[in-house]
Order: sequence, then C-alpha cells, then structure tokens
Amino acid sequence: MGKLFGTDGIRAVANEGLDAPLSYRIGQAAAISLIDSGTLRPRVVIGKDTRISSDMLEAALVAGLTSCGCDVVALGVIPTPAVAYLTCRLHADAGVVISASHNPFEHNGIKMFSREGFKLSDELEAEMESLILQKEPLPVRTGAELGRVLDGRASADLYLEHLEQTVAPLAPLRVLIDCANGAASATARRLFTRFDLDVDFICDQPDGVNINNGCGSTHLGLLSQRVVAGQYDLGIAFDGDADRCLCVDETGCEIDGDQIMAICAASLVQQGKLAGGGFVATVMSNIGLHKFCKAQGLRLLCASVGDRNVLELMQKAGMCLGGEQSGHIIFLEHMTTGDGQLAALQFLSILSQSGQKASELRARIPRYPQVLKNVRVGGNDEKTRILQSDGLAKAVHDAEAQLGADGRVLIRASGTEPLIRVMVEAGTQQQAQALADALSNTVESLQKNAEK
Repeated sequence: MGKLFGTDGIRAVANEGLDAPLSYRIGQAAAISLIDSGTLRPRVVIGKDTRISSDMLEAALVAGLTSCGCDVVALGVIPTPAVAYLTCRLHADAGVVISASHNPFEHNGIKMFSREGFKLSDELEAEMESLILQKEPLPVRTGAELGRVLDGRASADLYLEHLEQTVAPLAPLRVLIDCANGAASATARRLFTRFDLDVDFICDQPDGVNINNGCGSTHLGLLSQRVVAGQYDLGIAFDGDADRCLCVDETGCEIDGDQIMAICAASLVQQGKLAGGGFVATVMSNIGLHKFCKAQGLRLLCASVGDRNVLELMQKAGMCLGGEQSGHIIFLEHMTTGDGQLAALQFLSILSQSGQKASELRARIPRYPQVLKNVRVGGNDEKTRILQSDGLAKAVHDAEAQLGADGRVLIRASGTEPLIRVMVEAGTQQQAQALADALSNTVESLQKNAEK
C-alpha cells in the first residue's frame, strides 16, 4: 500500500487529505501514465456520486487530465460499476470514479479502472503515485494538444440495458428500494421500473450531505421498518456508489452478502453455471456460510477483505461468483466489478422463480452471532504496531481459547480508514459482544500507551 493509494483508490476527508490541487495532480499523472504507455490521445470516462465535494474534485481532475492531453467523457452522477462497464463499452483508455462509497459525506475518493474495466494494478498505481508526489511541475500540453470534455450522461442507458438483459422477466413482487441518497438515486428508478414489479423508492433525494446518512446498506433500520409496515416482499439497500447491495426479507431481517452469494451459488449450480464448483468469500464471512457450503458440496475460498483481493482469487480459481459479507458481490459473467443493482436483479430473479418467501431463502444459510467493532487509531505505522504487539496476541489467544470450535476472532486494519476492525463470532450474542468489547479495549489501551 502506497502513501496515497489504499485498497480502494485514494480516500480522505475532502479539503483535508483530498483537495482540488491534489485532484488536479492526479489527473495529470493519470494522463501522463496513459500517454507513456503508448496512447497518443487517451480518452477517460469519469463518474461521480452525490457528495457535495464531488463536483469540486471532478472539476480539478478534469482540468488535470485535459491539461496533459486527455479527452474526458463526463458521465455525471452514476454508480461505480457503471463507470467500469462504460469504460469498456465506450472503448475508453481508463475510467475514474469520484466517490467514497459507504463512508460519510465529508469523505471522498478517487479510484480508477483500466480499459478492461478492472481496477488498476499495484504497479500502475505506484507509477502514478511517483508522478503525483514528485516536487517538480508535471509537463502540460498547449494549443490543439489540450484535451476536450464530452457530455456522456446519455451513456447510462447502455449500462441499464445491459443489466436488464441479465435476467428473465420478474414476478410482480412488492419491493422497496433504499438508494442511500447516493448514485443509485440517478439510476435505480430507471432500472427497476422496467420490470413487472410493484416497486417504491426511499432515500433517493440527495442534497450533497445526506448520502449514507441513516440509510442505505450500512443503516438498514429504516428500510426494515418500512418493509414490515408496508408489507413488502423484499427490501433492497445500496450504498453511496451502488456497488453494494444488502436485502431485508418480509419480516424485516437482514439478508447479508454471504447469504445472497450462497443463494445465488445454489441457483447457479441448478443451472449448471457455477464455474469452479463454488465461489469466493472473505475472511470476514460467517461460520454459517462455511457450514452451508460444506453441506451443499460447494467449494468456498476465502480472500483477504477487499474486492480487489476477491477478484484476484476468483480469476486464479476460475470462479464466476465472489464477494463480501458487506454486499459487494461480483458476477464475473456480467460485470468486472461488484455491482449492487446487478446483485439485486439476480436475487429478485431467484426469489421470483422459487415460489418461496425471502425469509425462507435466507433461513437456508445459518448465521452465527457476529459482533464487529471499529477502533480509531493513527496511520498505517500505528496500525502495524498494534496488530503485531504481544499484548494483542495474548488477548486474541485467550479469546480463541474461550470460543473453541464454536467461534472465531479476526482483527485487521481497515484499508480505507484509520481504523482497526475487531470481529468476533460465537455461539451466543452475549459471548460475541463480551469478547469483542474486551478485545476492543485492548486495542484502545495499546493506542493510548503509544500516545503517552
């Protein structure tokens, strides 16, 4: 991991760690890297989410790209996976998304896709970072060599048509969709009203500061209440850039990414389409998922957290399905990256054909009590020091001894935020909570001792 690029591009609080001058420099570095790779006049597509800072960062990024000879296709507010898809569909040389995904509105980020629609390699990110951080001004073009900006907002229809074609006609289910006041606000209504669904939408009125605020896939409470009160068959929640999808069944219970993947995998087996005999999850995936896959004879591989790691293992194992408990799910047959709206359509298709309720599908995959706590720490050096400390190692050993074979502990550094994440699974909610609290206190103590 470099100084700027994390596991999902560059992220920071807008106008603190990520401002217009840096965005301008990122645009320049991207243009120079593309030109150095042999593209005489690169074309880059750019999309953004609904954060108040996205317009500012987009303007600076576009200025940097065009100043160094790149043409830009501005897609406007659009989901992250749409940028990946349209990069390929429009034969662009790269794609850029301005978004901090599920993070609060004051954060923002910049991530890039290659011409093939995949996230940039570590090597290319390192090359760009070197250009961004060098002290000398980067060379710019003049005259007719400057880049142009093209209006690409109509291209969203190409993306929506592609998603529509991935499923057969759907049953007339009653569905409630939470757009997180994010990018899905611009596309979800246009997509899901194409089907014979009785569909309503909430949190689809973004104002620049309400993205992910008490709504979306990270805050399911509102959706759960509305689904039960309105007697809907299913609730669907996206995050700020719509690359994640979680569901709520008719009783208001969450259907997480593990369960969505397992349900989709079982369906793909019946269709003879589950490449590799299974799918890829992550080390965060619930023990219940492992038990379900073992019982069903499904091969389950676990990658490190992060969709880049999931995709890498999928490709290595020849699998077409993979994702995270958080709802970031990759259907490689249809998309090069996780796509919340695509995942929602695939789940709706299975629910339509099953003749069952969403709660019945969910109940097939057991879910052990799991507690996740975030502890705020310093930078990457501080994360490493705490994670490698003898004190934390002893605390983890003691917790694992209490759990035995009926639970597990996972402590890891966030790749996108200054956090250490503490996760405990146990046979009971009480035990999981108690051990997670104790381990979090240990991390906090180690952090405080370092500050003295």
